[in-house]
Amino acid sequence: MSHRFFYILLFIGILGRAQSNPNTTLDLNDLIVAKDSVSRVYDANRPAKAAFYSAVIPGLGQAYNKKYWKVPLALAAVGIPIYIYTVNDKEYHRIRDAFRIRLAGGTNDEFSNPDGTPFITTEGLERAQRTSQRNKELSILITAALYVLQIIDANVDGHLSQFNVDRNLSFLPYMDYNMLAIGNTYGFNLNYTF
Repeated sequence: MSHRFFYILLFIGILGRAQSNPNTTLDLNDLIVAKDSVSRVYDANRPAKAAFYSAVIPGLGQAYNKKYWKVPLALAAVGIPIYIYTVNDKEYHRIRDAFRIRLAGGTNDEFSNPDGTPFITTEGLERAQRTSQRNKELSILITAALYVLQIIDANVDGHLSQFNVDRNLSFLPYMDYNMLAIGNTYGFNLNYTF
């Protein structure tokens, strides 16, 4: 009983001493704040920013997500089809100009011999013009599709970069040698560590 009385007096003495100085102000830095288990705050605008940056300049959204190895891939995915478009456009104009000269009755186009005999027929020029135009339009579609794909990649990567993915939570396949059946046993192992 005396020990309890002693602890009660000690507790009252501490409380009385803590409130004896009326000039003391409470400083917020002195408060003990419990730290949250989440190491960083979820940024809801991160995926939208990454998609916007990637829409403005291909690869910029990947750089914003700190996936620097994807930047050259995004630039190549948009740049190569644009280059192919320009090559097909030049080829289309060359063939179209020669086709127009042939329709006008001339023989001095680049697909004719110096003596005026054509080494590509007019029908062949027409087919080549259609093929070149189709390739040009196809490269525009591929450019648009890859442009949208790199925007989607930046957006999805912006979402997934904020999730905690570590070895404590893993889903791994395993193979176990079964001594009784003298063979292998296959399965999956789900590990969750607190």
